[in-house]
Amino acid sequence: MTGTLALVESPVQLLNVLEWAHRRRDGGAGGATVPTTPTTGPTGPRTPGPEGATAARRPEDPPDAEGRGEGTLRIAVLPPSDAVGRGQLIAMAGLARAEGHPVRGYPARGSASALARCLLALAPAVATARHLVLGDPFSGLAQTLLPLARGAREITVVDDGTATMEFVSLLGAGRPLVRWHHTGDARSSAARATRLLSPRRGRRIELFSSMPVTAPPDVLHTVNAYDWARSRYGPPRITPGVDMVGSSLVETGVVDRDRYLDGVATLVRTLGVTRYLAHRREDDDKLAVLAGRTGVRVVRPELPLELEARRGPTAARIVSFPSTVVHTLPVALAGTGAAVEVLDVDPAWLTSTASDRARSFLATVVGTARGPRRLDAVRAPTRLPAT
Repeated sequence: MTGTLALVESPVQLLNVLEWAHRRRDGGAGGATVPTTPTTGPTGPRTPGPEGATAARRPEDPPDAEGRGEGTLRIAVLPPSDAVGRGQLIAMAGLARAEGHPVRGYPARGSASALARCLLALAPAVATARHLVLGDPFSGLAQTLLPLARGAREITVVDDGTATMEFVSLLGAGRPLVRWHHTGDARSSAARATRLLSPRRGRRIELFSSMPVTAPPDVLHTVNAYDWARSRYGPPRITPGVDMVGSSLVETGVVDRDRYLDGVATLVRTLGVTRYLAHRREDDDKLAVLAGRTGVRVVRPELPLELEARRGPTAARIVSFPSTVVHTLPVALAGTGAAVEVLDVDPAWLTSTASDRARSFLATVVGTARGPRRLDAVRAPTRLPAT
């Protein structure tokens, strides 16, 4: 059997694998206990960002060493289809290599043959890993590979944003692991993943998360306090003005595009927003319309927002629709003077196909945010029918 294998499919997942590895290396191994709220780590000196360190390497490039020792963390990257996500993963892979972790990419998107090659290449590594770290338990790829991990004595699920809240809820209820905005029947692999990620004799399950969740019985919950990010970056320079965090709710089919654009335009005007920090999945055309309509500066972050905010400059006021950052940024930016505020979504913004589960999940994300001040929803204007 070999050491630890991490499967990640997004920049945020890779960031949280690095946070987990930092926590484990610095004394979190074995029997970590969870306080009711995250503690904050030292700010530490600022260190150089990924510039230069990552430009020459891609996630699919082979590592310098195979890293097959018992104590080695190997990171397998399954790159997403969007260009922004792939670019951020290149940067994060460079940071992981700088920390001494071998990284290898396994392209699986675009064709059935690519998927088959990926699964065949990863199967031996998954089957021989003593410790498996999952970035996305909802992923069809991860759910396909999970049954092969028969030798894993421990499985850790790291934060994948607010999806972690849904994961905990479904795992505790014994329900199939299906994303909150999914419609239709669940795959058989989703129900099987719930069984395989439930604690049993000879296998420990750990949740590494900064989300406001209570882990199911017998699942170890280790708090992600962003100690690695806080020790590597910052404190940031805090500037006047307002940063708005963009949302992919339109792209996932939950929020109407025109309602979203109208609402953001109103918020830019009333709050004095100076920068719009785009979500990596936001459509280029939508962002171009938003910039043209509002005049706001649209920025595509090069790294996950928790790291971008630590690098700075960062506005003194950050506003966000329901998303991961209303939970993570207050932790990452603790003690810097930056304040995070969460915006409600007017129910009238939602599409006709948005499920009741999607509506309740958005309310849960807002209602459980511990640090941010809550802002009222911007009411959608009445639209007259075309004549």
